[in-house]
Amino acid sequence: MSRLREKPYMTYGLLGIMVIVYVIMTFSGGTENTTTLLTFGAKFNPLIRAGEYWRLVTPIFIHIGFTHILMNGITLYFIGQYVEMLFGHWRFLGIFLTSGIVGNLASFAFSDSLSAGASTAIFGLFGAFMMLGESFSNNQAIVSMAKTFLLFIVLNIATDLFVSGIDIAGHIGGLIGGFLVAYVAGVSFGKVTPVKRIVALVMLIVVAIALFIIGMRGNF
Repeated sequence: MSRLREKPYMTYGLLGIMVIVYVIMTFSGGTENTTTLLTFGAKFNPLIRAGEYWRLVTPIFIHIGFTHILMNGITLYFIGQYVEMLFGHWRFLGIFLTSGIVGNLASFAFSDSLSAGASTAIFGLFGAFMMLGESFSNNQAIVSMAKTFLLFIVLNIATDLFVSGIDIAGHIGGLIGGFLVAYVAGVSFGKVTPVKRIVALVMLIVVAIALFIIGMRGNF
């Protein structure tokens, strides 16, 4: 049991779910087929406005094409292990899912495109590391990793600006969601002040509600 607790089994489990969904979709019409994507729960604004709110969650586990799942899978494999180790298994899962939902809310609010992918949640894991860098600035190992991930974030978002078909709103939303929910969740090796946790929780709720309202109005 102790060995199991040390393993990043949540990361492995999420990867397994994504692969299983990808395989099923491949044999159900193809992962790049619009009908298949909609059937399996891709983010599609008109359907969300019609009450299919689960589409704010299900896109996290759906990928469009082999390259999409390969890149997200590799990124999740590496950063997921670090975040799961530092936050603990269940906190990690909460951060991953909440980030994905906030990212999809941002996409719902600012992008009408059909979209899917774990990148919203993965950007949230990067956001969680930014929280660690701020909260534990006396830990040089964490600060060094946070700086490395910050550079990755900047380069990735800069690339998003010049590449068509990238859901930049979802990425930024996931990043912000992960940063905030990481304060709320806390870490397994230290303490986050109650004031920071409360402020982050309030901000997270306000951001989520605001994005949902904007998305439902369909102003963008």
